[in-house]
Parts: sequence; C-alpha cells; structure tokens
Amino acid sequence: MLEKFTLIAPCHFGMEAVLKREITDLGYTIVNVEDGKVTFEGDKDAVAKANIFLRTTERVLLKVASFKATTYDELFEATKEIPWEEYIPMDGKFWVKKASSIKSALFSPSDIQSIIKKAMVERLKNKYNVGWFSEAGNEYPLRVSIMKDEVTIALDTSGESLHKRGYRKMTAKAPLTETLAAALIMLTPWKKDRILIDPFCGSGTIPIEAAMIGMNMAPGMNREFTAEKWTNIVDKKSWYRAVTEAEDLILPDVKMDISGFDIDPEVLKAAKANAADAGVLDKIHFEKRDVKDLRSDKSYGFIITNPPYGERLEEKAAMPELYTTIGKSFNGLDKWSYYIISGYEDAQKYIGRQADKNRKIYNGMLKTYFYQYMGPKPPRK
Repeated sequence: MLEKFTLIAPCHFGMEAVLKREITDLGYTIVNVEDGKVTFEGDKDAVAKANIFLRTTERVLLKVASFKATTYDELFEATKEIPWEEYIPMDGKFWVKKASSIKSALFSPSDIQSIIKKAMVERLKNKYNVGWFSEAGNEYPLRVSIMKDEVTIALDTSGESLHKRGYRKMTAKAPLTETLAAALIMLTPWKKDRILIDPFCGSGTIPIEAAMIGMNMAPGMNREFTAEKWTNIVDKKSWYRAVTEAEDLILPDVKMDISGFDIDPEVLKAAKANAADAGVLDKIHFEKRDVKDLRSDKSYGFIITNPPYGERLEEKAAMPELYTTIGKSFNGLDKWSYYIISGYEDAQKYIGRQADKNRKIYNGMLKTYFYQYMGPKPPRK
C-alpha cells in the first residue's frame, strides 16, 4: 500500500490563498499553488481528512503521474509506464471522467480519454495476466489535464463535487456554490462572535456556511466519497478516524448572531429547510425583509451577501435603483463592514463609494467582483 501521496485540490480562481491556509491548518505541506489549484503532500489519512474538512476545494485528486507529451504515441507510452496495478485492482472500473487541454498539441478530450484508457488496459492485462476486465468492482474515475503539453493524471477521490455538502435540497436562482460561499466568508475577518447579516440570503448558503464555520462543523461529514471504497489505497480506518475527529471538534453550544433576510417567502422556506438539514437552523435567524428596511442598533457587524446582478437583460434596468438602495441601507449601519459579490459592473457607482478592496472571482463562467468595504475594528475587550 502506498504511504505518501501528492494531492491536488482545485478551487475557484482567486481563492487559492484561502484554500492554501486551510490545507496548512490541517498540517499538510504545500507543494505548489497555481491558478485555481493547490497541490500538497499527505498520507492516507490526508485523503480522508481533505475530503471531510476542506471547505473551499471542489474535489481532492490523487496525483498518479505527470509527464510531457506532444503526440498521442507519447501519451500512450508514458501512460503505459505508470504502475497502474498499485492503484487499480483487477475488477476495478476505471475510465477518464474528464480531460482538459490548454495551450497544448493534444487538444481533443475524447481522443485523450480513449488513448489513456487503452494504455491502462494494455498495462493491466500484462500485470494481471488476463485478456479482458469485468470492471464489476469499485469505481476509479480519472481526471486528466494537459497544460502547455504537460500531462497530469489523477484519480478523483471525491466523486460528486465537494460543494455538494448534502444539505442544499432547494436552491434559489443564481445561487452561490457552498465552496464559494465558504471561501468568501473566510476572505473576511468575520469571526463567530461578530454579527453577520446576509440581506439577500436566497436559499441560505452564506448564513449556513457561516454557522458551520462558527460551530467548527466539517463540511463533508454527512456525505460519501468515491475513495471510501478504495480499501487497496486508503484503509477504512482513515475515514473512521477523520469522521470521529470531525464529530469531536463540533461546538454545539456556541452562541452566534447570524441572520438571513430575503423578500421571497418561498425562498426563505427553502433556506430554513436547508439550514435544518445542515444541523444549524437554531443558529440562524431567517426573516422576510427588504434591503431598504435594513436596520441595526448594534455596531461592528458584517454584511456578506450576493445580491442580484442583472444577468438577464430584463433585470438590468432595475440594477441602478437596487444598488442605490443597498448603498443607503449600508450607510445607516454604524461601523459595519460590507462584503458584496456581484457581477454588476456599476455596483460601486450606485452604492455611492469605492470599495477598499475588490477582488476578481470567477463564479462558474461568470466574472464577478468581491467588493470589500472595511469597517473599523471593535475596541479590545
């Protein structure tokens, strides 16, 4: 059984620093940080812990090999050299789930997928002395990326994307993924003893992720992962240990002041159902409220929110008025900090002031900005 692994954690572009910090906090060594991914080293336990504990990665990939290839022959031969028998048992079901290529001589995903599969079959036929494979056993999906002719082949340990925590059965339109919501919260100085309001909470993703962070609840505790069945690579004990550790770390009695507001009662119903499924309903106050009615007599609070940005043309016309209202409401809050993710280019103009910082983030294929208006720090207690 292999003892040391190189693991690759992809993330939203612009969120690499947050993910790097998460991985370092788990105690693993960072090998490389690139656009949209962080590579690190770990043992068998790291496969389980990364899947269960990391909030901001989309999946955890176990790197098998990387090499240069500019022809399909080179791709075939190099793939055939990989000791696949160390990863895939005789009855394993294996295929290239996804291939991507950027600035490379080999650019057809379907050709890349079939050639890699063919090379693996050749190798394993010789090693296992068989003429064909039943592939009736556990699944070993692969992901391949080719960047400037450098091929990286990895096993996908997660299966379904890690943003699927298992709690969000119902969504509003234009929702943030759970991983992006967590990353946005972690980009701010918000801590569980500070007030947090999301005035456009939709199906509740930002308040729910904040409550989970505040309770120290691992995001992957209540779901399954493909690699749980790979007992030839990661033994069951690693998963049990990670889940037990996650359960021990939860702070069930922590007091928090988190609110989610929205004008749509149906959406709020969904938010409450999602929060209940996540186990954090008692930590969040949901209420039907318009952003123009945003008030608080408390100071030093946080707003973290994802307001509409008029992706549809018919909604575009309503944006100036909406963002003017947002600006006015925020001005009425004393010493608060506001963090707004929006794809609306004129957001700052209508809010009425320039953000202290703004960061470009790709939400799927949508280019958005994370506008950060920093309020003063509260006095030391």
